[in-house]
This record gives sequence, structure tokens and C-alpha cells, in this order.
Amino acid sequence: MYSLAIIGGGPAGYVAAEKAAKGGMSVVLFEASELGGVCLNEGCIPTKTLLYSAKMLDQARHADRYGITVPEATVDFAAVQKRKDKVMKKLVGGVRVRMRNAGVEVVKALATLIGGAEGAFVVEAAGERYEAARILVCTGSEPAVPPIPGLADSEAVVGSRGILGLTAVPSRLVIIGGGVIGMEFASLFNSLGTEVTVIEMLPKILGPMDDELSSMLQAQYAKKGVQFFLGCKVTGIEGSEVVYETADGSVCRAAGDKILLSVGRRARVRGFGLENIGVEVQRGIVVNARMETSVPGVYAAGDVTGFSMLAHTASKEAEVAVANMLGQPAQMSYDAIPSIVYTNPEVAGVGLTEQEAASAGLLETGAVRIAKLPMAYSGRFVAENERGEGLCKVLAEASGRVLGVHLLGNPASEILPAAALAISRRMTVSEMLSAVWPHPTVAEVLKETLETAL
Repeated sequence: MYSLAIIGGGPAGYVAAEKAAKGGMSVVLFEASELGGVCLNEGCIPTKTLLYSAKMLDQARHADRYGITVPEATVDFAAVQKRKDKVMKKLVGGVRVRMRNAGVEVVKALATLIGGAEGAFVVEAAGERYEAARILVCTGSEPAVPPIPGLADSEAVVGSRGILGLTAVPSRLVIIGGGVIGMEFASLFNSLGTEVTVIEMLPKILGPMDDELSSMLQAQYAKKGVQFFLGCKVTGIEGSEVVYETADGSVCRAAGDKILLSVGRRARVRGFGLENIGVEVQRGIVVNARMETSVPGVYAAGDVTGFSMLAHTASKEAEVAVANMLGQPAQMSYDAIPSIVYTNPEVAGVGLTEQEAASAGLLETGAVRIAKLPMAYSGRFVAENERGEGLCKVLAEASGRVLGVHLLGNPASEILPAAALAISRRMTVSEMLSAVWPHPTVAEVLKETLETAL
């Protein structure tokens, strides 16, 4: 009997497997496809690899702004895709080595919970049965597919997996959904020369991210030629055309060689026997702060909980689950979960947003104050981002505790970890400023903004 059986080998599953094995547990990890899950195989890594190629293309095209002459920059899309595949293969192989070095048994097969109770759960995979004292469910998520008439019949429609496997750059792309995934693909194909149209049901792009930064990013991409139709409901797909209704009831159409369906993801809770052991499921698997499900001895982590569908959240939830299994009490906190959009420029945020503070009445009462500065307050940003625009925003309590940090501009993703650490440690503005900040760095804009918050 194993100490722990893990179903799913993504960022939650393989992190948990390694942590548990190093903690002295015997671990079996089931993965029906490839180790690394959606993140390494069809999400985070392949998209960021493609986006970096697009960023290099943008830099080459605008090198004259920096006094450099570059002959006409062109795209070898086959070579771009080949490099993406190479990066994925290398990283998936790295996860495989980590599992082997940790002593984790990996079973490449679909696993099904077929019964048992605390102390003796039974999992079936590839005709074999495995027993484990504990179960950790990390089955992730899958793309949400809304009931749009004509969707299933259109050969032009692709999901995030399908668009990653394209062999040619489409001349026109219609994206249904202006969230993080939709905007990253809008950024990618806009740079590659595609005519991009984004149709979003909400009145803004990027959902819950900071409204002001979302609007600024939209304006920048509108200047680059991306068309946005917000507050619009898609009512059907006819061949290569998307039919949508505007807020005033007008019916419009948008045509594309490809149509990307990007309306979010949902927890993968069916097809592996949760019902056989009585695990409670709502939007996802219901868990407490220790990542325990309604069934003693069964834990869940990652997208399958339906809460925060981000790879880094999944890994942290897995660490919390394993710590509790090992008798090291831990609880999951979602107060400082970083969110990043890898467009060019990047958008990044952690903690309380301005709209959340306003909705709670915290701005009106003065309980929370906002400080913001253009990214150009950083000399390094000016030196490296000719004609670049951006913003740094800090939300802090009247007492000084930092509650939220939001940035637009490159490299926002590399600045955000410091803000996430400060918020998770409940640091004040003064405590953050007590450190010596290196110069010249783009991160200095955060220091400058914090100083205006005093």
C-alpha cells in the first residue's frame, strides 16, 4: 500500500509528489497524458515561449528607436513552433527526472477511484489496482464550452490547444473572450501580423484585474490595430463568422480564418470516480483551508477546486495539502495571489484592486488610499522602453499596511514577487521602504510610488 496516491501530474500533482516523497511517504502519481499538465503542455509554457518570439519580433521591428538598424524582420512560424516544442519537451523531461530522483512511481494511465475509506482507498489504472492510505486529487481544469449555436459545426473554431498547434499564421483571427488567455493570444497574433478582433461579453477586458490598467492596455492594443467589441454577446457561429449582439441590441458579424474560443475554464471533476467515494463537489471539489475534502484522507489541489485557476496557486495548495499529511499544520491563504498577463507590455497585480476597495466603501471613508505613478519615474524603464507607457499603483491602509500593487509595463512580472511577499507578510509602506533598492532598476518605480503613499 502506498502512503499517497495522486491523480493528475500538473503543477499541483508533481509538486505534491516530490514534497511527499521527500517527506518520507511512498507515492504513486497517475497521469493520463504528459507530466506537467496543462501548464507545461498547452498553457503557461508554450504560450509564453511563443509570446517571447513575438516580443523579439517587435523589438527587431522597432530597433530604430534605439539607434539600431535591423533589416526587414520576418517570421519563420515553423521555426517558432519548433522552438516551442523543444522548450516543452525539455521542461516535461525535467519533471520526469524530478519524479525519478524523488522515488515517485509514475503511472501513465487514466486513474479511477473505485472505492475504499480512510486508510485504504483503491485506485484502478490500466487494469491494475493500487491501494493508498491517502488520495490527492489534482485533475486540473478544462476549457469551458458555452452552448453557442453553430460552435460544434464550424471548422474555423479552435481552443487554446488547437491554436497552439497551428502550422500557419492566420490572416484574420476572431477571439471570443477578452480575459487573460484571450488577450495573450491577441498580443501574439497581432505581433505576427494577424488582423485580430476581440469580442467580450463584459464591459472591460481582463475581468477582475485593475480597471484602469485594463483600459490602458486596451487603448495600447487598439493603437496597434486590435479591434475590441465589449459588452457584446455571441449568439451564433456561421462557418467562419461570429454573430454577436451589442448592448443596444444590434446584430453584428466578425469574420476570421480562425475563431479562438477563450471564455474560461472549469474544474475537471468527472470521469475518475469521485462519486464512488462521496467527495462533495460544487463548482469544483469543496475543500477547507487545509485542502481537505469532505472525505477524511482525501485532499484536492489546483484548478479542480474551482477557486484560483493559476499554476502557482496550484503548487502552493499542493504544498499545503502535503504539509498537513506530514503532520505539519498549514493553511492556504488567497490574500496575495499574483496575477500576470504576458502581453507586450505586461500587466501584473496582487492583492486588493481599486474597484474592490471602491465597492467596499474603503476609498470614500479614507480607510484605504491609493498612490500611483507613471512607469517613466524609473530611469531604467525610460532607457529600455522607448515610447513605452505604463503605470504603477499601490493601495494601502491608513495605518500603512500594503494591500495591493498593480503594474502595467515591462517587466511587471519580475517586479510583482516583491509586492506579493510584502502583502503576504502584511508589511507596511515604511517597512518596504526600509530596504535598500538597487539602482537603476525598473522596480524602483514601486519604491517611488510607495514614497508617495506615506
